Amino acid sequence: MSLLRVENATRAFGSLVAVNDVSLSVAPGKLQAVIGPNGAGKTTFFNLISGFFPPTSGKIYFDGKDVTGLAPHQRVQMGMARTFQITEIFPELTVRQNLRIPVEVAAGLRLRPWISRRMRDEIDARVVELMLQGNLEDKANRLVGELSHGDQRATEIMMALALKPRLLLLDEPTAGMGDQETYDITRLIRKLHREQSLAIVLIEHDMRVIFHLADRIMVLTEGRVLADGTPDEIAADERVQAAYLGESH
Repeated sequence: MSLLRVENATRAFGSLVAVNDVSLSVAPGKLQAVIGPNGAGKTTFFNLISGFFPPTSGKIYFDGKDVTGLAPHQRVQMGMARTFQITEIFPELTVRQNLRIPVEVAAGLRLRPWISRRMRDEIDARVVELMLQGNLEDKANRLVGELSHGDQRATEIMMALALKPRLLLLDEPTAGMGDQETYDITRLIRKLHREQSLAIVLIEHDMRVIFHLADRIMVLTEGRVLADGTPDEIAADERVQAAYLGESH
């Protein structure tokens, strides 16, 4: 059974068709990569999945339910979480404070003016757990705006994880990073995938990351699906080599 199913999704902006008849199925616990040249429609496709844009046509199902018309926050409540190309954090707050916000949201405390000591202890424990998982415990009281790009991205990923998703959407998590930061974030994603049994859909330009992590890879070009298969199948596909992989070497 698929956790996420996209059926023939199309998104047009006037005469520009950014996503054209794209279908995708992601099983629970699997890591699906989406690759393609700049302008291929990858982020628009993510916006359709996460509810930021409605599809012009087509359907999106999550856990067997039609979510095509649901708003982003409703999809989050059902178990989707997402990061963005540009890191979305609160730079003027500490790592601990950044993580505490989504932990409280996940616990349903967003509108409560007062919480019990027991609940406060549970929130604190969950924040510590997330910092340990993200290798951020030694930066707990640092302002996130002062951290390296890699640590900011790790904070953002753990903020998404704080929402207790079953599907995590990662939009170019290693963009703008050097080799060591790329390695650290790749290792974090692999760790979360294995330990949390998360389904992950990943947009990424770094082919080292893609072929190290992905169970399956879908290739988009000009808004259409060029190929979809295992890493070995994609690496051997001459169309993919001509359209994309060959340009990355």
